[in-house]
Amino acid sequence: MAFYEPLSQLTRRHLIFPLSLVLFEFATYIAHDMIQPGMLLVTRELSVGPEWVSTSLTAYLIGGLMLQWLLGPLSDRIGRRPVLLTGVAFFALTCVATHWVQSIEQFVLLRFLQGVSLCLIGSVGYAAVQEAFNESLSVKIMALMANVALLAPLAGPLAGAAFLSIGDWRTMFWLFGGLAAIALVGLWQTMPETAGDKNKSLSLKSIGKGYLALLKDRQVMSGSLAIGLVTIPCLAWVALSPVILIHDCGLSRMDYALLQLPVFMAMIVGNLVLGRLASRVSIEQPLRLGAWPVISGLMIATVATTLNAHSYLWLTVGLSVYGFGTGLINAGLYRMTLFSSRAGKGSVAAMVGMVTILVFALGIEVAKTAYFNIGSQGFSVVNLTCGLLWLALVRAFLRENKRRKAVLQPQ
Repeated sequence: MAFYEPLSQLTRRHLIFPLSLVLFEFATYIAHDMIQPGMLLVTRELSVGPEWVSTSLTAYLIGGLMLQWLLGPLSDRIGRRPVLLTGVAFFALTCVATHWVQSIEQFVLLRFLQGVSLCLIGSVGYAAVQEAFNESLSVKIMALMANVALLAPLAGPLAGAAFLSIGDWRTMFWLFGGLAAIALVGLWQTMPETAGDKNKSLSLKSIGKGYLALLKDRQVMSGSLAIGLVTIPCLAWVALSPVILIHDCGLSRMDYALLQLPVFMAMIVGNLVLGRLASRVSIEQPLRLGAWPVISGLMIATVATTLNAHSYLWLTVGLSVYGFGTGLINAGLYRMTLFSSRAGKGSVAAMVGMVTILVFALGIEVAKTAYFNIGSQGFSVVNLTCGLLWLALVRAFLRENKRRKAVLQPQ
């Protein structure tokens, strides 16, 4: 295809493309954050127990894992537009279909299918932005999209609790589908085609060979595992906090939603602090600084729930301290992992995505099992264990990174 010249200025028309992509990203994130306050209503209406509450998020994340390996190479060959537009339409249709579910199995299946659309954001959407705009513009746009990722869990539970006071959970999925449909119209009209090479191989052998090399790369794998492990406490809280706060502690849906605020506000503050530090210190330094609040916050939560199983306020305090730490570390760790290999960045990003989502899904299930068998203490111990494993992996990652830099430096 013809060479596409990246844009250096945004016109009103060109701005609609990234805004539509941001809207789709927001719809995919809000689709699990808004429904969480209503998951107990879902399980009650479909006549199952509260242990199914976290299964919804697990299915959503597993869906996001399934096609990571294929969508990047596929969009390289046939173009970004048809892959992304098809995926957005698919997400909208599966959201609307949720209105008619009659069993928890049907609900979880549709959550899995909706989650498949998560693959599109990193492997197709982000790649299209990087190709459509020059470096400075793409950095600004990606920063906007990163903020959306944090605003969804911050606003989602409150918006979900407010929505459920005037509507039901089935209607909520029409809202998600409607947001995706609006994004689809904007993308259809303004998304440029920045890729597409019919000569690129899509054979399983060539794709598999590339991923096998990445699987053997110790830095890529340790960084990916570390990103996944340090995020588990946050996702486990999102998945299980309706059960912990509403079902077991007897709080209202609005109280539950308000208790999400300090955790995700702390993450935003951590990101803002990272933004101030980024140009003043090395990329490794925020990782070292962030380790303190990550581990200490998870320890606070563990001690509090050991002393009092219903100490949800101290549990929230501990997770908020942890949240500040994750805001400091995640962006730097992701970038270092992405550039730790000489392989194509699309393939590395897909590998990071697949590993982290797999770790997310397994971690949520382990936290769920611990909570329903041991209680909030078990939940906190799993989170602390993830934090300690993350610390060990990051220390090894930084040592190896330092060794590689020393080897590359001229004598």
